[in-house]
This record gives sequence, C-alpha cells and structure tokens, in this order.
Amino acid sequence: MQSNAALEYDYSVAKLFTYTTILFGFLGMLIGTLIASQLAFPELNYMLGEYGTFSRLRPIHTNTVIFGFTLSGVFATFYYVGQRVLKVSMAESKFLMTIGKIHFWLYLVGALAATISLLLGYSQSKEYAQYEWPLDIVIVIIWILWGISMFGLIGIRREKTLYISMWYYIATFLGIATLYLFNNMAVPTYFLTDGLGNFMHSVSMYSGTNDALVQWWYGHNAVAFGFTVPIVAMVYYFLPKESGQAIYSYKLSLLSFWGLMFVYLWAGSHHLLYSTVPDWMQTMGSVFSIVLILPSWGSAINMLLTMKGEWNQLTENPLIKFMVLASTFYMLSTLEGPIQAIKSVNAIAHFTDWIPGHVHDGVLGWVVFMIMAGLFHMAPRMFKREIYSKSLLETQFWLQTTAVVLYFTSMWIAGITQGMMWRAVDEYGNLMYSFIDTVAVLHPYYAIRALSGVLYLTGFLMFAYNMIKTMTASRELTQEPQFKSPMA
Repeated sequence: MQSNAALEYDYSVAKLFTYTTILFGFLGMLIGTLIASQLAFPELNYMLGEYGTFSRLRPIHTNTVIFGFTLSGVFATFYYVGQRVLKVSMAESKFLMTIGKIHFWLYLVGALAATISLLLGYSQSKEYAQYEWPLDIVIVIIWILWGISMFGLIGIRREKTLYISMWYYIATFLGIATLYLFNNMAVPTYFLTDGLGNFMHSVSMYSGTNDALVQWWYGHNAVAFGFTVPIVAMVYYFLPKESGQAIYSYKLSLLSFWGLMFVYLWAGSHHLLYSTVPDWMQTMGSVFSIVLILPSWGSAINMLLTMKGEWNQLTENPLIKFMVLASTFYMLSTLEGPIQAIKSVNAIAHFTDWIPGHVHDGVLGWVVFMIMAGLFHMAPRMFKREIYSKSLLETQFWLQTTAVVLYFTSMWIAGITQGMMWRAVDEYGNLMYSFIDTVAVLHPYYAIRALSGVLYLTGFLMFAYNMIKTMTASRELTQEPQFKSPMA
C-alpha cells in the first residue's frame, strides 16, 4: 500500500454519482414544478393523456427526488468523504473499484427502469415504496453493492477511528436495508394464479392495520434514513472542512446520533392518528415525535455552534451560507414535525397542505441545500478547478431561499385554512363548507406554490450550470485548497 503522504484519492465513482445528482435533481424538480402547477391550473393535467396527469407524475416526482437526486448525492458524497476520513483510496483495491462502478451502472439502469415503470402505471400504491417487486430486487442488489463498498473501505482503512460522518453513513445503510426489506415483502400474483395475474403486480404480505403500521414504520423512517441521517453525515464533514472550524462538540454529535437512532424508529405511527391503529400505538408515535426534538436539535445546534466566532464567513463564503441555512431549516422542520404529531394539532393538520409544507421546508431547505453545498465543496478538489462563479452562487442562494419561504408559508396558510374549513359547522351541526369550497379558496396559495417551484427550479439550473462550468471551463488549480473553496 502506498504511503499516507503520497495518497491520491480516486474520485471516479464520486464523479459519476455527481453527474446523476445533477440530472435527477433537474428531472425531479421539473416534474415537481409541473404537478404543483397542475394543482393551481388543472387544465395542465391533459397535455400528455394519461401519462401527464398529476396521479401518474406525482410518484415519479417523489421517487426521482428521493431515490434519484438524494441517493445520488448520498453516494457521491460517500465515495468522496469515505476515502478521506478513512485515509484510503479506492484505487488501492481493484475489487472495490469494480464494485463501485457496478454499483453506479446498475443504479443508473435501475433508476431509469423504475421511472419508466411508474410512468406506465405499475405501482404498489405505497408511499415512497411504489416500485413493484422486480425493481425491489434490483434495489436490494444496488444496496448490497454499496454496503460492500462501504465496509470494504472501512476494512482497509488507515485511520482507525471512525469519524462521526461514517457512523451516519453506516446507519443510513443499515436503516434503509432493514426498512425496505420488511415493507416490500410482497407476493407476485402471476406465480400464484397459474399465469393469470400480471407479472408486474404483487400484493403485500401484510393486510389491514398491520400493513398500515409497517408502511408508516417504513415511510417515516425512509425520511429519517434518507433525508436526515446521511445529510447530517454531510454537514459534519463539509461544514468543518469548508470553514476551517472544528466541530463544536464531538460528544454532542455522538449523543445526538444515538438519540436519533433510538427515537426516530418509533415515531412512524403518528401518520396514523385517528385511524384503526390501537390508540396506545398512536400515542407512542406522538410521544416519540416530541422526544425527537432533542437529538435533532442537538445536531443542528452543534452545527451552528461550530461557526461560533466565525460568523463573518457567512458574508464571505456562499457555501457557508448554504450550510448554515440548511441547518436552520433542519431545526425548523424538526420542530414543526413533532408539533404536527400532537393529536390536537394533527386533527387540523392531517390530510391538509400543511403536511407537504412541512416536508418541503425540510427537503428544499435542508436536504437540497446541503447536497448542493457538499458538491460545490467537492468540485474544486475532484476536478482541480475553482468554482466557476461566486456571483451566480450568491444569486442562486437568495433565489432558492425566497422560493422555500414562499413554498412553506403558502402551504402553512393553505393547510390551516383547509383544516379549519373542513371542521367548521353551523349552529345545527351541519358542515358549513363543501369540499369544492375549500379548493376554490386555496387557489391563490396553489399559484404561489407553483411560482416558488419555478423560482427553485431556476436556482437549481443555476447550480447545474455553475457545476458544469466548474468541471469544464474554470481556472485550473495547482494545489488542493485546504479549507475555503476557491471561486471566481
């Protein structure tokens, strides 16, 4: 093995996943903007026949953002961060390099096949788990390949202490593996009916309340281990590296890690309040959701306090802006979610637009901001070129921040309006409003959401352009930057 001083990291797999992060981010947000516009202007549903309807496109939007953009970002940052914190290069193991490349190409083919299957209408009709059983098998293989890469690198590492970011990546791998396997236990109907069923159709091995409980044990924790845990891994690496500041408290990072692991897993039943699920399980989901504030805010406060005494970097470095605001949105989202899990609040919030408002201030403000900041930090070090345009980065930041604020405020107002109108009764106990009355009242807020989608998508196009120009046309660097990423 080569000496530590001469260690050259191999970013070929990280680069491949960086490209798909940009591609799937654009596609996912483009479709998201379209379906947001369809809610405000229903005639847009009829552009492409059955393939252009909200019901057909919405699963493609969510899955492309989750399993396309976000997972690509997780894989890209892992193949970058993993080498550096473990002090080992992918190039040192032909086996691991081969596994990494198979991981990428199978992922790309699988993602395209999964998207086509949803467009054709094949779906298990489970939130965040719509893919049918043949694609589930492909996803399991992809996940195993990532596990081999991860534990293979850990096995040949030079740095014996696992940095906190690696803890979070390992938790992402183990958490989603367990959740996905159990929730997608399904029986293909084709093999049980002498070929009369559809090869692409299956039924869940669970039924009724059990199916609902397993689904939301998975659904809530798909958010936990897809949108939270790996993003915390990123910020614990990229914020100190970009700012030159050590993490405020390493002990707090460990405490928050174990708190998150133990508490998050049991909050999923808050999605089933006022359902046929046993009352004690509903209450347990609410209680664990409230307790979840502690480890979530522990991580967020640790991130913000890392910048203690260095807040001037916010004015100098747009990447720090993205990371600090991402941490702030994380705090906001992880306070809002537990509030919505309180039974009396949930009575108003459930099934309303306040829920997607909550989801999107987390996804757009926390997840996407952090992944984009991470890729911008990686780019000068992977491609040996400075970031193409600082001014474009600044413009993108303010445009997308405005978009996020417009999105969640319009959905907060829309959601609370919905909840109050649905519950309003006259002096005789009759409902005061029909369902269509609420739809008509909410039109302005849906239009604002569509506008925020256009603004956010425009900002993402700025990000994509800036990244592509950074890779191909910006000034070459003679040496790797130690902390702050150079930008023109």
